[in-house]
Amino acid sequence: MKQIWAPWRIDYILQAKEEGCFLCDILQQEDDRTNLVLKRGETCAIIMNKYPYNNAHLMVAPYGHTNKFEMLHENETSNMMIFVQEAIQRLNSFMHPEGYNIGINLGEAAGAGLKEHIHTHIVPRWDGDTNFMPVLAETKVIPQSLHELWDQLYPLFNT
Repeated sequence: MKQIWAPWRIDYILQAKEEGCFLCDILQQEDDRTNLVLKRGETCAIIMNKYPYNNAHLMVAPYGHTNKFEMLHENETSNMMIFVQEAIQRLNSFMHPEGYNIGINLGEAAGAGLKEHIHTHIVPRWDGDTNFMPVLAETKVIPQSLHELWDQLYPLFNT
């Protein structure tokens, strides 16, 4: 069995949580570059994860604030999956990952860092993308700044 170690994320998990929902805040604002929003659709948006497991770790989030998958409207569910497909297509053409981890963490027990607002994670993977740095040095090597990557990905998602 292989494991993905992400000890740098404990800072995010343990930090004092701000009132409200950061996804709702991001989705209501218009500064997409600052907020790492790559694409806005009718019911959902594609957002870069500010605390990525890997380079180009994306999230698809509905505009509606809910933590119940079964409460999503049919068009929200459909749009989320269409955006997941689009993200995979765009990342395949630009970054050529060799695999993906895609998932929705429902509830704190399932690992949800933000348990109040459902979102789908899209984590591109490459052979050998995990190494000793997170385990021995408590350091994750992300080879590119988030805004530099946003500048490259945004045109791909908005053409």
